[in-house]
Order: sequence, then C-alpha cells, then structure tokens
Amino acid sequence: MAKAFIESDFPIKEVSAESAREKNIRHGHISTLHIWWARRPLASSRASIYAALTPTPKTEKEQEQKRRFIAELSKWENSLNEEIIEKARREILDAFNGQTPKVLDCFAGGGAIPLEALRLGCKTYALELNPVACLILLCTLVYPQKYGKPFKISGTDPSGLLFPDLEKQKRIDFESKEIANRLAYDVERWGKWVLEKARREIGKFFPSDPDGRIPVGYLWARTIKCQNPSCGAEIPLMRQLWLAKKNNKKVALKIESGGQNEVGRSKVKFKIVEGDEIDSEPSEGTTSRATVLCPVCGTGIDDKTTRREAKEGRMGQRMVAVVLHHPNEQGKSYRIAIEKDAEAFHEASKYLEEKLTNWRWDFNPVPDEELPPIETLGFRVQRYGMLKWGALFNHRQRLALITLLEKVRLAHEEMIKQSYEADYAKSVVTYPYNVT
Repeated sequence: MAKAFIESDFPIKEVSAESAREKNIRHGHISTLHIWWARRPLASSRASIYAALTPTPKTEKEQEQKRRFIAELSKWENSLNEEIIEKARREILDAFNGQTPKVLDCFAGGGAIPLEALRLGCKTYALELNPVACLILLCTLVYPQKYGKPFKISGTDPSGLLFPDLEKQKRIDFESKEIANRLAYDVERWGKWVLEKARREIGKFFPSDPDGRIPVGYLWARTIKCQNPSCGAEIPLMRQLWLAKKNNKKVALKIESGGQNEVGRSKVKFKIVEGDEIDSEPSEGTTSRATVLCPVCGTGIDDKTTRREAKEGRMGQRMVAVVLHHPNEQGKSYRIAIEKDAEAFHEASKYLEEKLTNWRWDFNPVPDEELPPIETLGFRVQRYGMLKWGALFNHRQRLALITLLEKVRLAHEEMIKQSYEADYAKSVVTYPYNVT
C-alpha cells in the first residue's frame, strides 16, 4: 500500500468534535457495558483505523473528499450506516489488493479499537492482561458475533418469562416467533427476572417516599470527632457540598450548628438550599487532602490525626441526604436523610448478617481480597485503615451486591434446567442489564 492517509492528513477538528459528542451518548454505546477508565472514543477509533489502512489520494481534490468522508464516517449516527461503512470496507480491501488486513491491539482495554476494526471488516485480534478488560472484550467482541443472531422460538416463551411491559415491537417479535437478536432478547428477559427477584427480596430496604418518589441514591459522609474538648462534634468529611450544579438547577447542602446533644457535644445538622438560598461557596467542604476544619467551632485537624483516627477505628459514618426520582417527573430531587432512612439501613444490616449465615455457595460473597498497594491506580484509602475490597462498601451496598450476585447465579441454574447451552447461558449472565 502507498503512504497511508493518516501519515499525510487527518480531519482532527471534525473527529475530535464527534469524539467529544460521543461522551453524552448512552443508549447503544459499549461504554454502558462496564466502566473502563481509559476507554477510547469509537469515533476516533473508527476514523483512525480507516485512515491508517487506506492510501493518500494523488490529488488535492481527492484528498479533501477523503477528509470529508472520514468526518462523516466518525459520526455516531453513521456507525450503523451500511452505505458509508460498506464504502470504507471496500476501500480498505482495495488498498490490500482484496486481502483482508489483520489488526492487532496489544492493549485492547475497553475494546473500542478492535470493535471498530471488526466493523470495518478486518481480521481482528485483541490482547489484554487485566481480567476485567478481558471480560469486557468478550462481551464486546466475542459473544455478539457468536450468539447475537436471529432465531425462531416455539409457541411458548423459552424462558417462561414473558413480561407484560415489554415494548410493542418485542411482543410482535414474540408472537411472530421470530427474534431478531437472541442474545439481546435473553439478556433483557433474564435481566428483568434478576431485577424482579432482587426487588422482591430487598426492595423494602430502599423505601419510597409517601408521594411516590423513589430513592436512587444516598449521600453518606465519613465522620471524625472534633479534637476540641469543648466541642466534640462529629464532623462530616466532605470535600464539597454541591448536590446539583447546572445552569438551570443549583442545589447544595448547607452545614449548620445543631446545638448540643444529650452528653453536651456539639451537633452538626444539614439543610438543603437552592438557587438564591445558596449564600456560601458549596465547593468548599470540611476537608481537603485529609486536613479537616470543624464547621461548628472552627478547630483544624491535621492529616496525620485524621488518618490515625480512621486506622484506630474511630472514624464513623453518617447518611446525609437522599436522592429521589419520581416516575412521572424528569430530573432528581433531594431531601435530608431522616430517621426512617436510618431505620431501613439498620434493618438491611441485620438482614445482611442473616443472608451471609445462610449463604449456599462455597465462597465469601463479600470480596475479602487485599486492596492493591497504596498509590496503585490511585488507591489511597489504605491510609485510612481500609485494606480489603469489601471495606469500600457499607452494609446495604454489600447486601444489594450479593443479592444481585445470588439472583444471577440462580438465573444461570434456571437456564441450565431449561436446556440452555452451557456456554450460551454463561454469556447471557455475563452482561449487565441496564434498567434505564
């Protein structure tokens, strides 16, 4: 092949703009499979592969046409445009005299480059050492090609899980006994099965508000005791106090003195403020780089003391606020955590103990492996006495995680009972199910 186009020219501005726009695209994007911290944009991956595998045109006019084509190729909406993708594939084949080129990504990570190489018709090879990345690559590159194909089903639902809320198109597919993509079909259906089983078991530990608002998040803060003997407040360790910071919606927490408790120690209380009520700088919380400032008496605590308090088991935790969503409204709302929220958490903690006691599999569902050495991949929590992976989660988070783990394993067992092929059943339960 003559000099590759990428060696002489490239529409950097246009492709960069498409790569930036892609960050806001969620539906259908491989980024929703699993978080990967070094994920490459599909737009730039697709454009770069094409530009690296096709030659530089001989004339300036042809070169400019190619620049425009690459800009179009990089657009998200054209990633499934058969006309544009097929044109790119033909030109790549022509550049290699009709032989399919081989593309090797030695550090494939989240799979953007090998996925786009496959899309452009290349023989693609991906390598990774990180087991999480390997799992992502299986779900991105291998399983869709192996199992994501049309199939016919019998007159009964093969999983026994026909939900009434399936989209109309899915119902039509089922009634006509034709499923466009078996893998996507089963991931959705068994995902709903897992979700419903988990909701029935532990949904009570995430109670809705009387007005129908559903909790979608809880804001917690670690706490340490103020070292001033005349104060003794439990200081919430928060780097900043913003809850929402958009042009059309600004919501923040405000820390206030709450008087004294029954043993004479100062109390800290929170208030939610919005818009013009925000009269201080929410970007400034109570802590920065482990140094702490008491919001009640103004006493400062150095970083060594903060870490010592944590390592010696004197660091506490406090539920501060609840993030809510109403099914009939857009956006989120916020309120300060109240007693019923604390009660639900404590009930979840007791149920967690019961569930762990009755755990039926021969492994600890709460990850008890050691965290990587301090500073590895940015890990610094070891300085605060958190040495194992399980220490990163509170009791209710652990309960939610092991319940979902349990239901996924049960779903796999149920599939095997229903004569699903073993490898196919494994591929179905490997995928996350996005409830949104």
